[in-house]
Amino acid sequence: MFPAVVYILCFLTSAACAWLLGRSYRRNGTGMLLWSSICFVFLALNNLVLVIDLVIWPAPEVDLRLPRLLLALAASCSMLFGFIWKVGEE
Repeated sequence: MFPAVVYILCFLTSAACAWLLGRSYRRNGTGMLLWSSICFVFLALNNLVLVIDLVIWPAPEVDLRLPRLLLALAASCSMLFGFIWKVGEE
């Protein structure tokens, strides 16, 4: 029961971060806020798939590890792309 609560709280926290960063981007227009928001969207999706994989649908024949890893990779790549984009502007 405790791991399920932690997974759900991680999903809610990362979704809230994505929403807050996106809202700040709409107000300020700063590029790093956009890339950070995109990163947290992917992290929220990663945590959602984690909840589905380990809590809602814990069948051993269905393994969602690869989609989770790809979402984590997409989150890291979006943040890395944002940093590179920022350095290129200066």
